[in-house]
Amino acid sequence: MGNSRAYPVFRTTDAVEAWQQALRLNALLEEPDDEVTLMADLLTVEDTRRMAAVLPDAEFHHATARRDPVTHDFVESALTISAAPDSALEPELPLSVLYYVRAGTVEERFVRAVGKGTASIGLHGTWPDDTETDSFGFAKYDGVEVLFNCDDVNWLHPADHHTVFVHVDKLGDLPRAEKLAAHLDSTVLGDAQHGW
Repeated sequence: MGNSRAYPVFRTTDAVEAWQQALRLNALLEEPDDEVTLMADLLTVEDTRRMAAVLPDAEFHHATARRDPVTHDFVESALTISAAPDSALEPELPLSVLYYVRAGTVEERFVRAVGKGTASIGLHGTWPDDTETDSFGFAKYDGVEVLFNCDDVNWLHPADHHTVFVHVDKLGDLPRAEKLAAHLDSTVLGDAQHGW
């Protein structure tokens, strides 16, 4: 039970650079997962169309719950984004997407499609045991996450930069986080946050 602890270890205003640094850390995972988690909030028509082109099979939902004014039932967006005119898409915004893909398939295009909204790529796996720091890998908690246009893993602090986080076990593991940050010629950039 419990959540991972996520330490920020790298920040940049360049989305591609953030992704490249995340890949460097992902290469250190002893057992990287085959599946990658992609999430994005889409604030503009242009951002939505770009993301729909990258993830044509994904379902896009309202970013905040909407209710029918008469029945009070929840209402889902029923638009086919590629076929909807801008005038129909605009009132549906903001939209969000959560999609799982096989590692190494669309992540680079996803990074280029990120617009002004918050987005993330989650790379799960297991860190190797490290006797130097007395750290042990935990498949349930370990991994790397890139947050685009955001400064925290819970998407509460939009920012004009992108942040790479390392996830470790639920009790935290500052020595491992420091060692991983050093691999990027960086340092731990803040306190541990509640992760996935």
